[in-house]
Amino acid sequence: MTIKDIVIIGGGPGGYVAAIHAAHLGASVAVVEKDRLGGNCLNRGCIPTKALVKSVEALLEARKANEFGIQVGNINVNFPKIMARKTNVVNKLASGVKQLMKAGNISVYKGIGRILSPQLVKVNDEEIATRKIIIATGSEPAPLPIPGSDLPGVLTTDDILELEELPESLVVIGGSYVGVEFAGIFNGLGTKVTIVEKLPTLLESIDEEISRRLAEILLGQGIEIRVGATVKAIKKEGTVLKVVGNTPEGEQQLAGQVVLMATGRQPYTAGLGLPQLGMKVDGRAIVVNERLETNIDGVYAVGDVLGKSMLAHVASYEGEIAVENALGRSRQADYRAVPSCIFTYPEIASVGITEKEAKDSGIPYKVSKFPFLACGRAVTMNETTGMVKMVCNAENGRVLGMHIMGPHASDLIAEGALAIQLGATASDIAHTIHAHPTLSEAVHETAMGQLEGSIHLQTVPRRART
Repeated sequence: MTIKDIVIIGGGPGGYVAAIHAAHLGASVAVVEKDRLGGNCLNRGCIPTKALVKSVEALLEARKANEFGIQVGNINVNFPKIMARKTNVVNKLASGVKQLMKAGNISVYKGIGRILSPQLVKVNDEEIATRKIIIATGSEPAPLPIPGSDLPGVLTTDDILELEELPESLVVIGGSYVGVEFAGIFNGLGTKVTIVEKLPTLLESIDEEISRRLAEILLGQGIEIRVGATVKAIKKEGTVLKVVGNTPEGEQQLAGQVVLMATGRQPYTAGLGLPQLGMKVDGRAIVVNERLETNIDGVYAVGDVLGKSMLAHVASYEGEIAVENALGRSRQADYRAVPSCIFTYPEIASVGITEKEAKDSGIPYKVSKFPFLACGRAVTMNETTGMVKMVCNAENGRVLGMHIMGPHASDLIAEGALAIQLGATASDIAHTIHAHPTLSEAVHETAMGQLEGSIHLQTVPRRART
């Protein structure tokens, strides 16, 4: 029997990246995947939703064409064509991952992997001998356990990506980034959308100021928002679903043709045989140390199955670390600079700590902001809503957090992530030449605001000391 250096269970962004990295380091690798390579992110998450986001962006651009001097005719939504494009994008990228597996001479097994021992994995009726194992089985939707959650028309975030017709109305249960993204997509396409969130605000994890501003923008876009609402049940009345919830104003019923359960995800470990192995878990999540090692020697775990930062880029990062440790190197996970991106209209991106977190921790801090309204490139694009906000240590100037709402926020946040990772200061950013005219100048101007002041933002000048 041939022995693999590493068997990876799960072919998502944690698993397939780990496999390719291991192959690059000269290891013999096998990947076990029960569904399609690429995992939830590529097939039912990040990629298909961003394909839909782009369709909505194209629609919004077409509607604003006259503002740019471009005359257009009738603008209509072809929902089946939008969904077909989404599927084509997914298939193209999934095919690319498959080719990468082939190029790396990585063996791919279709089925559910069960760990018989730290050196043996069973897939269907076949056993694979291995020196190390990496678990990267990801997560699954966590439905709300309420009456009516299994009614036709009550969809998970996986289900909604397979709709064949655009619903007239949609109730989104959950105001996290997933719920808010889907709300923006379907609202943009013409569906009447209501968001129901049990917490007092949407997107609780992001900067409070930006969260409040986004709520105002969503309301202006026609999205109805109910915060502080605890959903009790879903009822079917004729052709309509009604979401019943307790709100600060009393019990309310919110009607929709379709209901989306955007209530989060939970680690997926079914069929792995973890109890028999004696693996340490915390609820559904696998417990690991800073090297991504489980309590079973030679077995590692990465990504959503850890139940922590359920982000594709974190899973990929952890996959690389687990591989290096499995192959004899020594590397610890560092989560100081984990960017998060929310593809709303406008986009939101964040890295590091928020202003509130700095205040609560007692760190001496300084906040600076720069609006896209004062950024030349943003004005030429007619996308001036939002700002860049920077939180720095008031004593040494180090960047502690960056929070962006505005055009291409998901791209611009990389500068903040790099600054935090390298321990850079506001001066380091301010003294770096940024190309003109670009959106990145807003980051530069925000850094200048930590020093003597932003150039293109009117402020009261300081008096020179004599």
